[in-house]
Amino acid sequence: MNREALDRWCERGILGLVLAILVFSPLAFGAARLQEFLVVQLLTLGVLGLWLARVWLSERPKFILPPISWAVLAFAGYAVGRYLTCDVEYVGRQELLRILVYTVVFFAVLNHLHRQESTQIIGFTLFALAVCISFYAIYQFVTNSDRVWTVNSGYVGRGSGTYICPNHLAGLLEMLLPMAVAYAFVGRGKPLTKILIGYSALVMAAGIAMTASRGSWVAVGLALIGFALLLFTQRSFRWHAALLLGLLLIGGVLAAKQTDYFKKRIEKAFVTGKVDLITRTVLWDTAAQMWQDHVWFGVGPGHYDLRFRGYRPTTVQLQPERAHNEYLNTLADWGVTGAAIIATALGLLAVSVMKIWKHVQRGDRDFSSNLSDKFAFVLGATTGLFALLLHSVVDFNLHIPANAIIAATLAALLSSHWRFATDRFWFSARLPGKFIASALILTTIAYLGWQEVRLGREWFWLNRAAQAEANSLARAEFLEKAYAIEPHNGDTAHAIGEIYRLNSFDGESDYAELAAQAITWYQRGITNNSYNSYNYMRWGMVLDFLNRHDEAETVFLKADELDPNGYFTAAHVGRHYVEAGEHAAARPWLERSLLLFRKDNLVAAQNLKIANERLLEAANNPLLQKLREQMR
Repeated sequence: MNREALDRWCERGILGLVLAILVFSPLAFGAARLQEFLVVQLLTLGVLGLWLARVWLSERPKFILPPISWAVLAFAGYAVGRYLTCDVEYVGRQELLRILVYTVVFFAVLNHLHRQESTQIIGFTLFALAVCISFYAIYQFVTNSDRVWTVNSGYVGRGSGTYICPNHLAGLLEMLLPMAVAYAFVGRGKPLTKILIGYSALVMAAGIAMTASRGSWVAVGLALIGFALLLFTQRSFRWHAALLLGLLLIGGVLAAKQTDYFKKRIEKAFVTGKVDLITRTVLWDTAAQMWQDHVWFGVGPGHYDLRFRGYRPTTVQLQPERAHNEYLNTLADWGVTGAAIIATALGLLAVSVMKIWKHVQRGDRDFSSNLSDKFAFVLGATTGLFALLLHSVVDFNLHIPANAIIAATLAALLSSHWRFATDRFWFSARLPGKFIASALILTTIAYLGWQEVRLGREWFWLNRAAQAEANSLARAEFLEKAYAIEPHNGDTAHAIGEIYRLNSFDGESDYAELAAQAITWYQRGITNNSYNSYNYMRWGMVLDFLNRHDEAETVFLKADELDPNGYFTAAHVGRHYVEAGEHAAARPWLERSLLLFRKDNLVAAQNLKIANERLLEAANNPLLQKLREQMR
């Protein structure tokens, strides 16, 4: 087999691996968990290996590097630097690995899958995937199922498809629905193909409806209106634009007048709930405060949730994970520097679309039709990404790997259309260029491969621990093996400390040794993540159990310093004072905890009752009354 044939097979291999990533990620809960992301990372390593082979199979390999590619490289470099200086290494590394995978996928698609055939294969594969997941979401909605595969999602009456959160399924569908509409309206497919694509668009629209994602409804509606207006500027497609606007109007009127469920979902946006619009605005204020305290470089990659307790407002007692606004979350995590690089990339992508716009359309005199697959893709992908950016004002779809990878793929395919406008972004690599490209690829392979093995081994023991009996010493043994592999994972250290604490509290003969073990692991957790107030809180509980109340007070106050508005922390500080016999000191803490959060706050309620009873007993004590009379 000659080199050209091998090169073609490598190109097909890259296409196959990218398709595997694009299909697997959404089907595997969005690849948000470690075990599924490791599969994505492994497939990415395969892409890099085939890319390296293509560099040396071609005498003078070509690279396309449009303006956005430099911004993508700049952010990847910034991510490496920010990881090396972040406070919580393990969390920062997880974020870095995701960014490196997204970067590899972007450049692999840009440089290897820019042919129209590849673009169409990727697009149609994503349509088929979206239809299957939408049907699953419709089934979940109709049957009130909260199961995603075998996992309980916690969302009853909302379709989430193969994602845990329905909003993230909406993020996937809102990127692909405009593309399907574009191919159905202005693509060059055969009538049967267009009918199937049109049907796919209807199913995707139904899927978005079933997610009950209010942010997505608004984002998709506005994006499709913009789509129709853009189409209206094309003389050949004005009837198509009018038809689309008509369908949007009819659909909106029917949904508003005849569907009570959807009207209630809109009304609930302004009623206090789990993560309603009011709660979101509070989270946004918190993200803004974090950014103002760390203007240039942010609190650290993926650190918003870690730092949230220190900025917690009194009205939010949940742990939000993200700010539910990608723009503010980016400022909080990455600072002005990172946000500016991302904004530059988005701006360059917008400029690219404007520059290539006229080059992907057929003129009135071209052949016998104005239909164009290139124009359909550019119009649809641009609108889909625009919808995602609108939805990002109220959600965090780009923190879900599956959605971020698909967005990166669409951005890369859009950028590859520069070749229809100019050849100036093509570069041929001679021998020095081959060595530079190979060095970059090999470095990335080495780092991702090392992390693949390391995190894979950690996950193996974490999985063994999850299967062991809850709070058993056997589970602690498995967790300790995981921690030996990843000694920067503070969550593992905390989990081990919890097992030893609970076993110590059971009162076995070796309780003191178990308590000492628990304290050691909580201290390790603090070393890994100094912002986790619960390590201090649980450490204090162990000290109270050992009747070392004076030491415990210092530790509990440190927990309160890290989480000053947390009801759970305040409840346990109050509990500490009850156990120390300082009932008057306990009351303010317990009352504050109940003021912050009353429902199911048993620790505060029960200990406040105890404190009040003890204070009442003391007030009615005859000896104390006699002493008071003598002092008069």
